[in-house]
Amino acid sequence: MNVYDFDGTIYDGDSTVDFYLFSLLRHPSLLRFFPVQTAAYFKYLCGFCTKEAAKEEFYSYFSGLCDIQREVGLFWDRNYRKIKHFYLKRHRPDDVVISASGRFLLSDICKRLGIRRLIASEVDIKTGHLLSPNCHGTEKLKRLKQEYPGEIIDEFYSDSLSDEPLAKAARAAYMVKKNRISRWKV
Repeated sequence: MNVYDFDGTIYDGDSTVDFYLFSLLRHPSLLRFFPVQTAAYFKYLCGFCTKEAAKEEFYSYFSGLCDIQREVGLFWDRNYRKIKHFYLKRHRPDDVVISASGRFLLSDICKRLGIRRLIASEVDIKTGHLLSPNCHGTEKLKRLKQEYPGEIIDEFYSDSLSDEPLAKAARAAYMVKKNRISRWKV
């Protein structure tokens, strides 16, 4: 199986940030959450809270969206164009996408792309609370082994050095920078 990070790898950008900006443009009243989000970001940078706590504060804007699944669908209608062509050419039926982004956000696009296997952060779409550990770094490898025990990673693709545990576990690993793919130096 081939395993792919999503943001910056398959998707040109950060889908969580792009969805937030998309939501703000459609629903300017969501700006009322900005002070809480900004405070959480600075608390995280200063070491006063965990990344998970900061993400939950960031996702607090979910309570201002009436139908988040509809918004996600509209977002992907507009942003499908940001799926990188290299992935569309390499797609295989047994691909796994693994991401720190929320499952609520990636399920729709994975379905559109024919990706049946998705591992992502689990987020309550009403409250923004994380329902699982943030799927990042070593947590990605842990979750992959739990969901697909004994399976071998033939190729791994990512844009982030934080994914080194998965790169080390793969037969071959590749670093993706924009549209350039190079061998990962593990």
